[in-house]
Amino acid sequence: MINPKIDHRLPTASPSGRGEAGVRLGGGRLPAHPDRDLPAFSARLAAGPVREAKRPPSTIALAEKVVAAFNTWAFKREQPSDLSAMTQVVTDAIGRGEPVGFVLYWGKGRRCFAGEPEAQALDYLARLGERIKSVYAGGASFTLVLTDTHASLNGHLPACIDRYYASVEAQLGHGGFSTCRLSRLVADLGAQDGPTDEVCLDTVRKLQGSAEKWYRGDGTAEDGALRYYRLNMVERRAVEHAFPRSIFITFSGSELRSLFPQRLPVFYMYSLRRGVGVKPWFLAADVPACGHPGCASASVADLELERT
Repeated sequence: MINPKIDHRLPTASPSGRGEAGVRLGGGRLPAHPDRDLPAFSARLAAGPVREAKRPPSTIALAEKVVAAFNTWAFKREQPSDLSAMTQVVTDAIGRGEPVGFVLYWGKGRRCFAGEPEAQALDYLARLGERIKSVYAGGASFTLVLTDTHASLNGHLPACIDRYYASVEAQLGHGGFSTCRLSRLVADLGAQDGPTDEVCLDTVRKLQGSAEKWYRGDGTAEDGALRYYRLNMVERRAVEHAFPRSIFITFSGSELRSLFPQRLPVFYMYSLRRGVGVKPWFLAADVPACGHPGCASASVADLELERT
């Protein structure tokens, strides 16, 4: 007996005349060759529709706990540039089972040897890492980008630059720290096509005060500030290219945001402890002088706050 509720008609030819490859049934398509294709078809039908993978709620909740652990006034000097982007970096790191990546510039002042200020700053970063480790087993990693290009611009000799950064690296007793040279990142970036960045004269004026204290290269302090600005326009692209999954830390404030990698979230941090924004390489320390002019141990006058 024929059930009237079931369509017993044979598949009809398509307008092209070639006929359909199969018959739709229950949301799927019955194979044209059942003996050969039916097992695979049945497995697909049982599995149901393919859905886009999403982060499990536990990963997102853990990422928010990690951010809350370090995004406090114990470390930050002002609010981060983009909290949502910073949380996304943490979420992605957790999803990969990797440490949360941080990258920061490390400059050079008049000293040729790292001293107590550098040790305190590194310890402060390590404490931030410990906060993360307390809620996420993957912990954190810190890459110090040694700004040899800036030191050269300021007139420091290559031997003095190498000596200082070697002494900084000797202080990296904490796990999770590494270094690289900014000149190397720029070289790896290579020539970049595209529009030339317009000079922001307001930012250059902000840099000029710092250049008057530290610039020892050719020309005036204004020339030094402009060269420094143009260097940063290239270097910020090199850093975001090398560390696309990181959070950028700076001891400077948001008034200089345009100098930093534009595609990375920025965490504005104190340098040595809460309330201190002086960069450690500009502070005086009881270390030997190397003997080269301009690279002697910093004087007491250099203790004034350096914000850029």
